Amino acid sequence: MSAQCAHVPSRMAASLLDPLLAAPDDLRAWNGSDPRHRLAVHRNNVLSSLIDALADTFPVAQELVGEEFFRALAASFVRAAPPRTPILAHYGAEFPDFVAGFPPAANVPYLVDVARLEWLRVQAYHAADAAPVKQAVLARLATCTEALGGLQLRLHPSVHAFSSPFAAVSIWSAHQGLGDLADIDIHAGECALVLRQDLEVVVLPLAAEAIEFVKAVQCGARLDAAVDAAVARAADFDLVTLLAALLGRGALCALELS
Repeated sequence: MSAQCAHVPSRMAASLLDPLLAAPDDLRAWNGSDPRHRLAVHRNNVLSSLIDALADTFPVAQELVGEEFFRALAASFVRAAPPRTPILAHYGAEFPDFVAGFPPAANVPYLVDVARLEWLRVQAYHAADAAPVKQAVLARLATCTEALGGLQLRLHPSVHAFSSPFAAVSIWSAHQGLGDLADIDIHAGECALVLRQDLEVVVLPLAAEAIEFVKAVQCGARLDAAVDAAVARAADFDLVTLLAALLGRGALCALELS
């Protein structure tokens, strides 16, 4: 194979995503038809399938801006950040950041965070499995009160902390039939925990101090340090209620005394 022929696939891949690029001169169709026409058809199919994949991943984002706007936004993203894996379910990690830098979307400032929330749901769904801690384990540890400060919590792999300066959680929930968009204060910041419980991905609204606690735990902090982080955000932080919620949702997969 000549060096020129070896570069045909890479040049064709570039042409697939950029309609301004011509088909490689040495591209040939098996049946003798015009390769430029066939490439144009293939280009449309590739672009359309990738846009459809993004619409499946970010359905609420599409509903917020309308299908026509979303498809134009998604087409720009596809050309700027084509897939690096054949698994389309994993495609779209950079989409929220792309939305943040897309000037026409500036009129919907909460769109970025809604897209971030939707991407976290995808990550939670595909996260590894892990057996949750049983209630009895924490009950036994509670008897060792002098050592609880050194307790290390291990969160389920699907757990993700989410926070937004907008009411992104309520907006997303309203599009699931939970609540009314007309009642939402768009500029009221919200936080939530995203995790998979059994086979269902759950978006659990939490106070900002609870999210600070979860973030500290995810960074490897011991229980006492994580509590300090939460209390610094709100002095009335309720550790017992939060731990009950985490246990009830299967969000804890290990408890270790250091």
